[in-house]
Amino acid sequence: MVSNKLRLWEAALFLAFGLTLTVGVWSSASASALAGQVLRLHVVANSDSQQDQALKLQVRDAVLAQASPLLEGVTSQAQAEEVLTPHLEELGQTARAVLDRAGCQDTVTVCLENQWFPTKVYDGFSLPAGTYRALRIVIGEGRGQNWWCVVFPPLCLASVTEEVASTAAQAGLSEDQVSLITGQDGGYVLKFKLMEWWDSLLQSLGLS
Repeated sequence: MVSNKLRLWEAALFLAFGLTLTVGVWSSASASALAGQVLRLHVVANSDSQQDQALKLQVRDAVLAQASPLLEGVTSQAQAEEVLTPHLEELGQTARAVLDRAGCQDTVTVCLENQWFPTKVYDGFSLPAGTYRALRIVIGEGRGQNWWCVVFPPLCLASVTEEVASTAAQAGLSEDQVSLITGQDGGYVLKFKLMEWWDSLLQSLGLS
């Protein structure tokens, strides 16, 4: 009797492991595919002081205002990066001008790089944890709270789920990916947590 119970537990554990493995592989592939189609924006404040946090948002607004027209008509992440690369110095000058007007002498750096992001829920959409290509702006010592969103597709400029879905579709995201990030397929928070857990597991095992 005990032996039969043990075999049932073993079978259940084996099934659970197989299901977790399948979901993990699917989640990792889904996150990687999505990450390959978006360009994140990451602005890091000098500190958590009220003044530095306010400056961070002013820099964000100024950079988005300059970058958005440059990306009109862009249809892929690679194209977005290609368009922005020659303008990184100009974007840095725009951020510098914001600081100068505020009488702030902090340095500012602007670059395009790979960066890991946690699962993030925005207004109208959500993105899973993972490594994304990002336009990164660091003010001063960069020890303050972050602000991150998506510069391409311009999802952070959309105000409702329907606008996000339309913007994402126009930028080449598949119907499944659009449904995933907007939650239209249901349960995206659980799926994203599975993606984040799977990524953490691979890192702990030294496999990523």
